[in-house]
Amino acid sequence: MIKLASYNCKQLTRTTRFYALVLSTSVLLFTALNANSTPLSSAKWITTWVASVQGPYPVGNPSAQPNQSFVFPQPLQGSQNQSFRMIVKPDLWGPSTRIRLTNALGTQPVTFDNVYVGLQLSSAELFEHSNQGVTFNGQKSITLQPGQWAWSDPVSLAFARKSKESSAEFLDGRKMAVSFHIPGSSGPMTWHAKALTTSYVSAPDSGAVSEQETEKSFPYSTASWFFLDAVDMMLPSTTKVILNFGDSITDGTASTMNTDDRWPDVLSRRLHKQFGRNVAVLNAGIGGNQIAGPSEYSTLKPFPGGPSSYMRLERDVISLSGVNLVVWLEGINDFSKNGNASVDLVISKLTEGVQRLNQAGIKVMGATVGSALNSSSSAHGSPEQDSKRRTLNEFIKSSTIFESFVDFDKATLDPLTGEMRSEFVPESTTGGPGEKLHPNRVGYQSMGNAFDLQVIGKILKLK
Repeated sequence: MIKLASYNCKQLTRTTRFYALVLSTSVLLFTALNANSTPLSSAKWITTWVASVQGPYPVGNPSAQPNQSFVFPQPLQGSQNQSFRMIVKPDLWGPSTRIRLTNALGTQPVTFDNVYVGLQLSSAELFEHSNQGVTFNGQKSITLQPGQWAWSDPVSLAFARKSKESSAEFLDGRKMAVSFHIPGSSGPMTWHAKALTTSYVSAPDSGAVSEQETEKSFPYSTASWFFLDAVDMMLPSTTKVILNFGDSITDGTASTMNTDDRWPDVLSRRLHKQFGRNVAVLNAGIGGNQIAGPSEYSTLKPFPGGPSSYMRLERDVISLSGVNLVVWLEGINDFSKNGNASVDLVISKLTEGVQRLNQAGIKVMGATVGSALNSSSSAHGSPEQDSKRRTLNEFIKSSTIFESFVDFDKATLDPLTGEMRSEFVPESTTGGPGEKLHPNRVGYQSMGNAFDLQVIGKILKLK
């Protein structure tokens, strides 16, 4: 077991070996390289999945969440000698991976052991012999102090080399299972509430069962991600990364469970069709997130929408591997009854955020905010909110701080009523009536299709 000395330790020392991707006619060859040797310039770590953290559990806005009282009977105690199997979909696969575990919003040290990555077959069941052990600085366990996170050592993905196509490309679209055990009590749990993806947890006091590839030991389901916030793959160094940053409309509220129908998913599929495996697309939305608020955020003073966008830029964007472009869609929550911020304040904080990203070498594309006029949500729908978001949209469309902008307002607006288009209202997650705030699957399709791919290609120099 090892412990990190401080929160500033952003990455543990890489050890042993990693695999570089080498192209040869029609077959991908994988060469083992010593991590202490000079790495090939043709490959590097690229983040291919993220989940911006919030909490601690249960503070947040999950969708279609099963009853968690049996799996986590005491929220402040968190997990109790249990194993987790988090199901995630890397936007691209590579021959080797590393994962990032986090205790960013915990109040006590959390130890992770028996950590594995495998290939999901169905439900909590994995493909046979795909579950592979993960280490941290060569050790099979790691203890993270409150506020800390850490990258694992590289893990060679044997199943990526054994697929019938002999290529990680064959795995694109499949889902990874990240399994780990937490002995004892975790205390308050760092999580991402709105996964819209089913993951699995073992029963309290069931012990370390993360090595098992069968579903038997993971009877409980959850629609959230716990303690895991990023996955990297070893990919060609020319790979570009687009991170979509925002609130619940980026997070995917009202989209379909387990089918990847959020607008960033639609954008991802379009970009892959146009530019192949040269670009990875990430989703860093948090339901309820704001640009300007809250002014304070901590484990002792949490907020359902997570920390303000500016407060989370370092952890959720800048610290990730290879991010080139951020698509920033936010503001509607700032203008709700819960936020009630002025337009000038939101524009000021948005501008500060863009400048911070630019300083880190990351370009930003603006996104206009869709209408919530006459929403049935108690915090949204007022004429005052609509007036503010239209003023913000004019700034986004005219400001020179952005590389370009995507007009989501135009893609979702009914110009006759000033409301969201009626066919976008009935929600797709549980079949409810909707609330004229979050688009459904049809609306997210319209948003994902609103991008001019040639503009993105020009910004990122994609071919």
